[in-house]
Amino acid sequence: MVSSEADKTELRELSAADEFVPIHEDKIFVASQWQLMRWRFRKHGLAMVSLAVLALFYLGALLADFIAPYDGSLHDRNYVFAPPQRLRWVDSDGNFQLRPFVYPVVQTLNPRTFAVTYTLDTSKKLPVLFWVHGDPYRFWGLFDTDVHLFGLEGGQRGLYLLGTDRLGRDLFSRILVGARISLSIGLVGVFISLFLGIIIGGFSGYYGGLVDSVVQRVIVVIRSVPTLPLWMALSAAVPPGWPPTRVYFGIVVILSFIGWTGLARVVRGRFLALREEDFVMAARLAGASEWRIILIHMVPSFMSYLIASLTLSIPGMILGETSLSFLGIGLRPPVVSWGVLLKEAQNVATVANAPWLLCPGAFVVVIVLAFNFVGDGLRDAADPYSR
Repeated sequence: MVSSEADKTELRELSAADEFVPIHEDKIFVASQWQLMRWRFRKHGLAMVSLAVLALFYLGALLADFIAPYDGSLHDRNYVFAPPQRLRWVDSDGNFQLRPFVYPVVQTLNPRTFAVTYTLDTSKKLPVLFWVHGDPYRFWGLFDTDVHLFGLEGGQRGLYLLGTDRLGRDLFSRILVGARISLSIGLVGVFISLFLGIIIGGFSGYYGGLVDSVVQRVIVVIRSVPTLPLWMALSAAVPPGWPPTRVYFGIVVILSFIGWTGLARVVRGRFLALREEDFVMAARLAGASEWRIILIHMVPSFMSYLIASLTLSIPGMILGETSLSFLGIGLRPPVVSWGVLLKEAQNVATVANAPWLLCPGAFVVVIVLAFNFVGDGLRDAADPYSR
């Protein structure tokens, strides 16, 4: 008989422990490596938040034409270097508005300095509507439409959340469109690096001897050359008359040609440690081919480490494209990428008068940090038995 409230509480705690702990331990004992990785990754709060940020960015890139209020290539001379506008719910008189709105900006010319300035016209409100008709576009190249997620009534100009550039183009729309190039170039480049790293590094570590010596010397030569001058030399070989799509794939190949060396060394080290293991010897005695041993037996045994390594490599690809385009030797207009947009901010005087042109750089920083945090979470989850 339980004689006190403290004894009852202790009994409930023991019952809860007896009920749930063995079940949880049983799940761990029978769980696969991927389940253990998933459970541990979920405990990494910063990595989960970063994964949500990445999903949001990639979703925005996929739906860029729909989310963007305007066509990023259209010019508007009435809004050259227009400052960012703030969404408002409270007007200048203190009245709350259920629908968000913006105040239009009025362009004025200083008669002394001839400098163009913008002032808010608080006498007029421009309500922001959803599912509006505006600039036409071809959605994913499948069908023509003019429906946008938000904008002003009738698709009229005047809603510039991140301001405009020197030609009056909406910077927010251009950042969304540029995300398709900047974010996809990292994924495509990493998959090419993955293929080269596994094949070249795998054969180097599996066979050893002369093959290993030649591959390692090639890797040393590539890594001994400074990265930026090598990028510049290789990208200069891209003919300037190529169409934008071909230039895009040329930049991807260049970045992948440089990026596979680090992954190849990781794969080589793992193969050197695994090639004498019992399961590899058993596969040889069973008559498995060399390709089957490498791709079916050895690579999956450290696939979790490859995933973490690849996640940390994507930011390098994105920064590589951004750097080349910023220097003017990567992607060029009319192609829109974050590096191309940052090239507009090379002029110090322009940045002083229109600092919002640095917004693409902030997006690059956020993406790089998010990938690094996700990579840290995957790297910790790759060894689920460690503490």
